[in-house]
Amino acid sequence: MCGIIGYIGTRPATPILIGGLKRLEYRGYDSAGLALLEPKSILTYRSVGKVAHLVEKVRLNLTPERQNELTVGIAHTRWATHGAPTEANAHPHYDKSRRICVVHNGIIENYRTIREKLQAKGHKFDSDTDTEALSRLIGECYRGDLRKAVINALRQIEGAYGIAVLCADEPDKMVVARKGSPLVIGIGEGECLVASDPSALVAHTQRVIYLDDGDVAVITPDLVDIRNLDDEPIERNVSELGLDVGAVEKGGYEHFMLKEIFEQPETVRNALRGRIDLKEGTAILSGMNATPAELAEIARIIVVGCGTSLHAGMVGEFAFEDVAGISTEVQQAAEFRYRNPIVDRNDMVIAISQSGETADTLAAIRKAKEKGTKVFGLVNVVGSAIAREAGRGVFIHAGPEISVASTKAFTGQVAVLLLMALKLGRTRRLSNEDSLKLAQEINRLPELVEYVLKQNDAIAKVAERMAQSDHAFFLGRGPMHPVALEGALKLKEISYVHAEGYHAAEMKHGPIALLTPGVPVVVLANHSPVLDKVWSNAEECKARGARIIAVVTEGEPKTDLADDTIVLPPCSPLVATIPAAVALQLLAYHVARLRGCSIDQPRNLAKSVTVE
Repeated sequence: MCGIIGYIGTRPATPILIGGLKRLEYRGYDSAGLALLEPKSILTYRSVGKVAHLVEKVRLNLTPERQNELTVGIAHTRWATHGAPTEANAHPHYDKSRRICVVHNGIIENYRTIREKLQAKGHKFDSDTDTEALSRLIGECYRGDLRKAVINALRQIEGAYGIAVLCADEPDKMVVARKGSPLVIGIGEGECLVASDPSALVAHTQRVIYLDDGDVAVITPDLVDIRNLDDEPIERNVSELGLDVGAVEKGGYEHFMLKEIFEQPETVRNALRGRIDLKEGTAILSGMNATPAELAEIARIIVVGCGTSLHAGMVGEFAFEDVAGISTEVQQAAEFRYRNPIVDRNDMVIAISQSGETADTLAAIRKAKEKGTKVFGLVNVVGSAIAREAGRGVFIHAGPEISVASTKAFTGQVAVLLLMALKLGRTRRLSNEDSLKLAQEINRLPELVEYVLKQNDAIAKVAERMAQSDHAFFLGRGPMHPVALEGALKLKEISYVHAEGYHAAEMKHGPIALLTPGVPVVVLANHSPVLDKVWSNAEECKARGARIIAVVTEGEPKTDLADDTIVLPPCSPLVATIPAAVALQLLAYHVARLRGCSIDQPRNLAKSVTVE
């Protein structure tokens, strides 16, 4: 969601902070601000809207010469939670003395109580935010040592935070801390940076330290001193970032989303690389850190996730049950964390998250571990909280996903879930012949995706006829049902078209009342054992005047039901979920483009949801 970038060193801080904010724009935000440390005070500039508005405000108030002199600063992009997106609510926020300044990601749950106590001491608040309660509390705790003030304040806090703090009285340092909201420290030559996302650091360093929950770090140009909330020293490893600047740039594409859609043959290939044994018909997933005997003991699988990751998990449910014969259920992570789930030592919980920082999914992992069950993470971001908390699992290696609407992360997640099902199936009921056939099909996924991408122009033509409608339906059966849900989600996320995904058989149980002539209905009619049933459901929609957009398998008999068709390569129903999802991503993209929408940064959305 919100973004943090901080710098302390010898170079001018302003261009580094602004550049970092631009790298973080994809996360979703509605205001931005920065603070620059002067010898005896802190300058702040804040604005509503895009980072470009903040850049203009800085340009009007600070000469280039003055900017060059200021080498310490913090900056922030805010996604409104407490208080409207106004300049007063934008970060950074001061303490009462205006000598301490804070940027903050997360939510302070007990901010009202803190606010009331501080108001009783004479504090007059300038904003509606929870963050200002924290900044003023730090100031109230300050006795000449910024680290101790931050620690004392955080001991009184309930909720999630990733913070960076400056103090005019201690200009040679910055204090940062995290709990439930990611922070990563970048180490350079005679300089240090901090960010909520590694993509903001990639232009400056490859050496990073990922902070854990409860860490409080003092950063100077030459030193990183990490403590816990008891002020005891802690060691954290220095890691290699493993990213390059090109991975977070558009590379000639009009939008990041289009670039990421077209990256999928390579990202799926990365997810599969070295993980398929075509001789034995199994998967090599060393990150699962489980023996065949342990895997054979698994009685049930519970998949938890949110949004797109939840849909990927629903495809996984079909794979685990059909291929491995293991009873599987998929739960929304927030539902799992707030109920009393029935799990035991023979169950397996798989937590799926692109960012690896999703608050509800992280809490679900902790709940599962409390109950003594096996927990595996399926994430994209190395060093993320879920990866560290789970301790074992599989990375999807999709690389940075900048567009808010997830594309390559979804296909990477499904590809890895298919590998997990193959591995589990091989330890159970899957025959050698069937396992080899499935392994070979999974191995072909990159070329199956390329087959769909070659239809980009044709799909754009379908989108031209769809873009005029403000409503759409997506129908699928079996493993294509979650793909229908994901297709509808993509369309509504980036084009603001009201789209609904349904199991095809459910359409006549109520939703069909919404059909009016001309409304597009996207029907996932690929080759499957229930294809005749799918066409029957499509016919019910056609009889009400709907425009049928059929996603069909090459070589299947033609039908006059479809007004438009998108063709998939021949493959099994489970494997077909990935090329089908890519086709629907392209369809959504072109509809949004034709409607003139903000594709990479849709309104009201954030990339990484680190609050409830």
